[in-house]
Amino acid sequence: MQSEQSTEADGTTALDTAELTAAIIGGGVIGAGWAARFLLHGAAVNVFDPDPDAERKIGEVIDNARQSYPQLFDHSLPAEGKLTFFDSIEAAVADADWVQESVPERLDVKHATYKTIFSAASTTALVGSSTSGFKPSDLQAELNEPERLIVAHPFNPVYLLPLVELVPGDKGSAEITESAREILTAIGMKPLVVRKEIDAHIADRFLEAVWREGLWLIKDGIATTTEIDDAIRYGFGLRWAQMGLFETYRVAGGEAGMAHFIAQFGPCLSSPWTRLMDVPELTDDLVNTIASQSDEQSGQYSIRELERIRDTNLIGIMQALKQNNWGAGELLREQEKRLVASSAQKQDASS
Repeated sequence: MQSEQSTEADGTTALDTAELTAAIIGGGVIGAGWAARFLLHGAAVNVFDPDPDAERKIGEVIDNARQSYPQLFDHSLPAEGKLTFFDSIEAAVADADWVQESVPERLDVKHATYKTIFSAASTTALVGSSTSGFKPSDLQAELNEPERLIVAHPFNPVYLLPLVELVPGDKGSAEITESAREILTAIGMKPLVVRKEIDAHIADRFLEAVWREGLWLIKDGIATTTEIDDAIRYGFGLRWAQMGLFETYRVAGGEAGMAHFIAQFGPCLSSPWTRLMDVPELTDDLVNTIASQSDEQSGQYSIRELERIRDTNLIGIMQALKQNNWGAGELLREQEKRLVASSAQKQDASS
């Protein structure tokens, strides 16, 4: 690695992103988002994309990032890195510490791209793939050094959403996985190391299940696209945004916690509520595993404390939506207008 480390106030070390060079191979929506995030954290960014309009498209994404990402911080970001466009993959990766591949989701295209990357990049360079579906073993199949390639799957917009799924796979290296985690942490991301490779990793499997159910609801004439989106953005989507799935259900279980929630609602999994009927049996071992993991996750808080934390977070989210007059925030504005009108009517009636 060419990048250096600095010591933070708490004694931990952090990579000096100003010493980092990232090569972005493929400058679509995801690749451009990667470029923006690295660039705004001071890294030099080399880009290759064969699209003749790539500089304009990527530049527009970076401009959006320049306007939005700094608003998340009370402290200024480092000086922006240098952005350079190259005419070949070989030139873009030659001096890179990190290479992020974001080419189309076709194995033949990815394998050809890796062949070029690995022939030209430094032997110390790490290579991440933005793939949303392929397992590392699919991608590493034709590589002599498969451990140097790791799935690093982000979420759009990459410059705002912090999650990145790191999947080293069976041929992965603990040392390389840790190096990848350090680099991505240094640019403000939340690396989630996936312990076993699986198609679509973790997050997209949830999204695909919800998407599939949505398609059936539309096909069966039960809901429209707007109604489905409203069910998410006015309801559980707000809870998921700040507590996720299992912690939300822990609170729903009340003082008895996760085990009580599963006992109360687990049997519903055998009911034909959805088209997704292949569910695991809720054995004692599975229930105990979930309950113990839930205790480790948030057992330090009482249910009342979790409720207050949840409520405070929900207020913050909905207030932000209110400022933008969007989703649940638009609803709040409408309700506020009704409250003002009702109050004015009562004052007129009493005068």
